[in-house]
Amino acid sequence: MSASHARSLVSQPRLRIGLVGGVERSEVQLMQVAAAAGYELELHSGHMVGRRAQSLAAMINRVDVVVILTDVNSHNAVLAARRLAVSRGCRLILQRRCSPARLGELLHSLEAETMRAAA
Repeated sequence: MSASHARSLVSQPRLRIGLVGGVERSEVQLMQVAAAAGYELELHSGHMVGRRAQSLAAMINRVDVVVILTDVNSHNAVLAARRLAVSRGCRLILQRRCSPARLGELLHSLEAETMRAAA
């Protein structure tokens, strides 16, 4: 890799990832995996009662990619998050589950796609 190509990769802002659902048990590990890869990760439990629906919309407005976990979320949470992401033009990824290891794989594939698009 040339020095100018390396500088351009460093100067590009990293993606902000929003993860919806099933994050309560492994929140710390998920955040560590994202930070180690240089990504900003926001988490939402997927609960839609009260102000939590508003916080989901606010999170989706701040992120570049939304990962929605389908096994642990209610049908309503999946539909709401999906609608919000589509209406904002945000990239959407549906996953059944997402362990910290799976998040690392997902971030690696996003990095590879970003590098291919930049080339």
